[in-house]
Amino acid sequence: MAEDLAQTISENAQGPAKASGDSGSMEQHPLPDQIAADRYLASKAAARRKGLGIGLKKLVPPGTD
Repeated sequence: MAEDLAQTISENAQGPAKASGDSGSMEQHPLPDQIAADRYLASKAAARRKGLGIGLKKLVPPGTD
């Protein structure tokens, strides 16, 4: 899903901001709004991952065996 959004943002950035024709007109969302949406979805994906992002290790000093 995030890859799809990144591809959509890339395509929208290359396209025109406004377009009009016989069937009507269209305006894309501004690029800062698209970037904010991408960051929001990335943070949601990171929040769904298991764990806290912190690894717990047991430290044993040498010579205490």
